[in-house]
Amino acid sequence: MKKGQIYEGYVERLDFPNKGIVHCEEETAVVKNTVPGQRVSFMVNKKRKGKAEGRLLEVVEKAPDEIESRCPHFTECGGCSYQNLPYEKQLVLKEEQVRRLLAPIFKKQMLLEGGENAAMTYMDTIFEGIKPSPVQFAYRNKMEFSFGDEYKDGPLALGMHKRGSFYDIVSVRECCIVDADYRKILSCVLDYFAERNATYFHRIRHEGYLRHLLVRKGQKTGEILVVLVTTTQETHELHTLVERLMALALAGKIAGILHTKNDTLADIVQSDETTVLYGKDYFYEELLGLQFKISPFSFFQTNSLGAEVLYETAREFLGDISPEGKNDKVVFDLYSGTGTIAQLLAPVAGKVIGVEIVEEAVVAARQNAALNGLDNCEFIAGDVLKVLDDIAYKPDFIVLDPPRDGIHPKALQKIIAYGVDRIVYISCKPTSLARDLEAFLEGGYRMERAVAIDQFPGTGHVETVVKLSLKTDTPKIEITMEPGAESNYTPTEKATYGKIKEYVKEK
Repeated sequence: MKKGQIYEGYVERLDFPNKGIVHCEEETAVVKNTVPGQRVSFMVNKKRKGKAEGRLLEVVEKAPDEIESRCPHFTECGGCSYQNLPYEKQLVLKEEQVRRLLAPIFKKQMLLEGGENAAMTYMDTIFEGIKPSPVQFAYRNKMEFSFGDEYKDGPLALGMHKRGSFYDIVSVRECCIVDADYRKILSCVLDYFAERNATYFHRIRHEGYLRHLLVRKGQKTGEILVVLVTTTQETHELHTLVERLMALALAGKIAGILHTKNDTLADIVQSDETTVLYGKDYFYEELLGLQFKISPFSFFQTNSLGAEVLYETAREFLGDISPEGKNDKVVFDLYSGTGTIAQLLAPVAGKVIGVEIVEEAVVAARQNAALNGLDNCEFIAGDVLKVLDDIAYKPDFIVLDPPRDGIHPKALQKIIAYGVDRIVYISCKPTSLARDLEAFLEGGYRMERAVAIDQFPGTGHVETVVKLSLKTDTPKIEITMEPGAESNYTPTEKATYGKIKEYVKEK
């Protein structure tokens, strides 16, 4: 294949994330936004070290099981990838992707254990497939819409980025992964500012007013938070917008309308200053019988009903942490967000310590624990890598729910060094999970159970939960974690710790 040339071929499979593998002229190319079974036309726009990447030009022939998307924006919007497939097929694709990524890790574990079974047979004894989302549409409880234009110098748009475009925006007035309340709010805000010829913040010139519209809604409570994000380059009257929003016929109820000012050059949603235009700056959601107070920018799983499946699975994988009913065990919930997992484990633990780098989320976690009457939860704001050195407690069990890039290698080294019997790892990116699992295997841990969980129907994203147990013949590394004290090791512990450190360094 040559760069700049146009080719045709069949999509053989789909690798994570959303990478269609097309075989053509005894070579393969990666073509995104495709599904297995399609015959596609594409242009090679990159070729490096024999690997070609192509830009989809046309679907020449549909896949045998392809269906019409329910969403009218599907072919333009970059938010979803699989809405042209039946949900059962989406699940099969995601399970296959996770299997391919984890297969080398399972093979390595099998060899470490001296096994002689076929690698896939061994994997089937541990990997439990995929659990579906309870709902396939209108499942999101948070959306960050962007302002822009649908084409250069076109009319104001509000919605999602077009496929493959950093600049163009599709006004998703009929988006299907949110409910009707989101669509009504989006249309109201877009029409309001279009009438006033308000400008949007241009990502190259760094000029303009409108940046983002953040909408969050409790699936269980129906409470809605609306956040308009702008620069300070212009001033617009917003009280009339508030009146229009409050007049909308919504299934839920608006709890608060906020105006956030953000003058950073980066295309991210953040707050330099936030003003409450109506109501309050938080809303409530319920999960598994617990209440959670959620602020505008704090992390919370975006599929509330799916999150219940996810957290119930994590709790099941962790197992009985106080078998004699003493409730004296210490659990670390690392990358704890608003403290959901910590609070689910608190009733059966002596103490749960959550660590989260987003201070706003930590404040919310503390408030949520008080709201749910849990007095054995402690939440610490800071980077896991640094905070672990200052915690006086040693954990009996650890739950990990890191961001998409996974765990920092040095933090991973510290987590392994605790030598706890059980670790539950919740991952939103299987490529990062596979990398981190290699380090856990080298540190003496073995996968006991693993399952994929679909939190994001219609998209290429998938969660994975893994239960790790320490081999009984692997020496534990006891660490004195008193504040300010140096870690004390025996010669055996030093040797084991050094091996882990060198392994992570090599990676």
